[in-house]
Amino acid sequence: MSRLVLAPMEGLADYVMRDMLTRQGGLDGCVSEFVRVVGSLLPLRVYERDTPEVLHGAFTPSGTPMVIQLLGSDPEWMGINAAQAARVSPHGIDLNFGCPAKVVNRHGGGAMLLAHPEQLHAIVSSVRAAVPASIRVTAKMRLGVTDKALALDCARALAEGGAASLVVHARTRDEGYRPPAHWEWIARIDDAVDVPVTANGDVWTVEDWARCRAVSGCDDVMIGRGAVADPFLALRIRGQADPMPQASEWPIVLGQLLEYLNKLQTRVASRHEHGRVKMWLTHLKRTWPQAGELHESLRRVHDAQEIRSRIEQAGAVFGAEAFEAALQ
Repeated sequence: MSRLVLAPMEGLADYVMRDMLTRQGGLDGCVSEFVRVVGSLLPLRVYERDTPEVLHGAFTPSGTPMVIQLLGSDPEWMGINAAQAARVSPHGIDLNFGCPAKVVNRHGGGAMLLAHPEQLHAIVSSVRAAVPASIRVTAKMRLGVTDKALALDCARALAEGGAASLVVHARTRDEGYRPPAHWEWIARIDDAVDVPVTANGDVWTVEDWARCRAVSGCDDVMIGRGAVADPFLALRIRGQADPMPQASEWPIVLGQLLEYLNKLQTRVASRHEHGRVKMWLTHLKRTWPQAGELHESLRRVHDAQEIRSRIEQAGAVFGAEAFEAALQ
């Protein structure tokens, strides 16, 4: 069976979401949101705050290994900070060369580096030299900035620089998250490098996962927004849950949503709790129409207690027994 890894989704898969999704089961690992590296050495407290898994051997509360991802464009500072991060990220250090966010790309980071294969090589080489040999260095890339002309060159630069494996999101930066994902390009990259390649992009269902593997030729797959939209996706792929979403699962999801809200209270400021819950609901409604109805009822609600009350009411309506079992 191929490995399934939870993607590093900036602004979405924070510590609390990683906890919620990995505890469902079926995932072999996860990667943190990127930690941004500029011209300074980040203190360990930054990792303890943003990736608190490091306080427990870099495992999520359910025991899933977590890898810290770094984002930056200066080879020297990336190496210095990677050496620091390696102290608390024993399962590996991942490097971000795929983030399409404007605020990141404006400063030459993330996917913008895909226009400069030589810079990719320099960064990975610096990190590999700075990190103990026992710590794997990996990289995540897209297919390019505006086009795919340098995709193979970038992949070779990363592998030759010392990346032990690559994750390839099958779109360019300019394509963002618009379908389709070009899985056939992952196959081309896999043929071009001598390190393992993991496929990523547009895996929302078990059928998508199977097609992605067939087209890309990759055994391993990284899932991101698909797992947020369907927390049971990894289990469905493993054959440990119904292959298609069921209405009977919605009360369980409501229980998870309430637990998510409770956990948020220990991690984020109260003024952000309602936004995080609504954000998850916007993804969940892709799988369950009931999530759309709940999201609509909460659009103007900003009080966490009121949100909690409405989730509990929905749980009672859709299946009190399953809802309560999800809270155990």
